[in-house]
Amino acid sequence: MSEETTAPKADVQKIEPVTIILAEGHPMAGLIDSIATPPKAGDIIEGTIIALVRGRLYVDLPPFGTGIIYGREYLNAADVLRKANPGDQITAKVVDPSGIEGYIELSLKEARQAAIWGEAEQAILSGSVYTLIVEEANKGGLILTWQGIQGFLPASQLGKEHYPRVPEGDKEKILGELGKLVGMPLSVRVITADAKEGKLIFSERTGAEDEEKTSLIDKYQVGDTVEGEVTGAVDFGIFVKLEQGLEGLVHISELDWGLVEDPRALFKVGDKVSVKVIEIKDGKVSLSVKALKENPWKAATERYKKGMEVHGVVIKYNKHGALASVEEGVAGLVHISEFASPAELRENLELGKTYPFSIKVFEPKDQRMTLAFTGPKKKGK
Repeated sequence: MSEETTAPKADVQKIEPVTIILAEGHPMAGLIDSIATPPKAGDIIEGTIIALVRGRLYVDLPPFGTGIIYGREYLNAADVLRKANPGDQITAKVVDPSGIEGYIELSLKEARQAAIWGEAEQAILSGSVYTLIVEEANKGGLILTWQGIQGFLPASQLGKEHYPRVPEGDKEKILGELGKLVGMPLSVRVITADAKEGKLIFSERTGAEDEEKTSLIDKYQVGDTVEGEVTGAVDFGIFVKLEQGLEGLVHISELDWGLVEDPRALFKVGDKVSVKVIEIKDGKVSLSVKALKENPWKAATERYKKGMEVHGVVIKYNKHGALASVEEGVAGLVHISEFASPAELRENLELGKTYPFSIKVFEPKDQRMTLAFTGPKKKGK
């Protein structure tokens, strides 16, 4: 697509909010109701390409004005945009309805990602079967990619033909059997799609096998405590086999009362673990490890109060500031607004070191604590 030398002439429509009250049955009432609602951040919207101007793509979005794809969003979609031409229809996601120079800022990549996760949810409802190539194997299962998204197929979700039947459950032999499937096509269904967690789970089981699984699930109730075996550890949690043919997920948020960065650091495939059944829904069993431990925030109610001076170990940085642990499982946020910049915060609060703080907010029922740094400050570089 050739580049233009001047920005497109399309004007950005700026509409001031107006409140109109019409009597019931007024002939204009229907017209008012038909007026389109302006797009907001996160909306998926369609438009027509107007022009490309020095790394900026302009899109006509009637009746709301003109959209723009630029900077990082432009680079992320460069491969697609190279094939685009003025007049082409495109679908994009609204990043900022009041972007630079009044244009509506758009993202092609995020729109595509949202569409794919939407397709995954529909695939669950329809039970669609896909033939995917096994890319990797680990002791817990297989890695496959669907629509550019990497997903996990737990060993327990393999069909009878491919399920690794190994004497005494030898983990190395199981891995060896799973490794034989790498490069092979498998017919699978999507059974879990969570865009927020980036979690995509597959199953190779047939309908008959699902019925068999349902009969196994019927043995369990919410609140049951069960002894299981870890069959897989991934970014979002661990899979635990409750019995042959039945596996449940312990989400990362249910592993411990304290901060868990990597489930693999706490659990290994083959570990025996006690879990509590916290939900049974849509043929899936959700489990918890921390539910079997005493909630440290309950005991913290008697030890801490607002205004108290405490010492805490800095355990993590995030976009809001730094988390400091005052005891196992009880941590507070040191807000970034206490410092001139993120660099100054990190200069004063180093990971793994202990510092003095004052408790500004303490709400143990909501497991919420905010801390104020009371030590001497170093000036950021």
